[in-house]
Amino acid sequence: MTACPTMTVIALGAHVLDTLVSAVETIPEGQGGQLVDRIKTTAAGPAGGTALVLAKLGATTRSAGAIGTDALGDQLLALLARDGVDTSLLLRRSDAQTSASVVPVRPDGSHPTFHVVGTNGTYGPDDAPWEAIAAATHLHLGAPELMGGAAAAQILSFARKHGVTTSVDCIVPGEPGWLDWIADCLPHVDHLLPNDHQVLGWTGTDDVVAGCRALLARGVGCVAATAGAAGAVVVTADGEHTVPAFAADVIDTTGCGDSFSAGYLRGLSLGQEPTEAAVLGCATAAQVVAGLGTDHGDFDLASIQAFAATAPTLREG
Repeated sequence: MTACPTMTVIALGAHVLDTLVSAVETIPEGQGGQLVDRIKTTAAGPAGGTALVLAKLGATTRSAGAIGTDALGDQLLALLARDGVDTSLLLRRSDAQTSASVVPVRPDGSHPTFHVVGTNGTYGPDDAPWEAIAAATHLHLGAPELMGGAAAAQILSFARKHGVTTSVDCIVPGEPGWLDWIADCLPHVDHLLPNDHQVLGWTGTDDVVAGCRALLARGVGCVAATAGAAGAVVVTADGEHTVPAFAADVIDTTGCGDSFSAGYLRGLSLGQEPTEAAVLGCATAAQVVAGLGTDHGDFDLASIQAFAATAPTLREG
């Protein structure tokens, strides 16, 4: 695939190796065993997963973060590179393991997660590839909560000063204390990409649009919040739109948020307004959710654009 020169993105932050097990209805007790249909590993995380899908959509994509010198790190590098991600900015560390998750996927696509933070918790501004960020068109920061809002603000503000579009996605749950923890970075975020549960929990509201507006009041330029089967809600200072989800046979929801982020950001790079970009995000998520893992789907930008063209009518308000 030939990368489109109009988008050079640094996907910085949390890179995770996911091991997915499908389908799991119960965890056996004691030393019990259970046959399953499939076990698969994939690159994931709000930086790593988004990077992978962006590369499939034709963006020039560079991963920046920290991984271990272990076999998990070797595998994560190989999986990212296989799908066209430049991994040269990933630092390798021997004092912690590569961040990893084990995800037993239920028949309906939902899942619990067993997770090790690992090297993702060691990365901060001292590690940031400043020259590469300044040369990019987009900086996507995955899981700023791992370094804290003040540290993340250093990186995001530098990007903004160099004309780089910034976006952020978090992995922490919707609990009010997390919003204060990342608050310092929010004025430097052009596009915040949470899910609806995070929006409601962080802001203490019972309405997603109201919650998104509370995040705008913290300095964010635009909030595009995913809402599962309900699609996405896009809120800016000029108004709000609901973007319906595309019909899909749900196999695994682990890659939904990251694939939405990738499609949304790719749309922005093509000059689309946030609501149009959210359609591309929902179209991308519908492809990924139909299989196991963030790397599922044989698609490229052209096929996603064609699929997005079948979108139902957008709803304002």
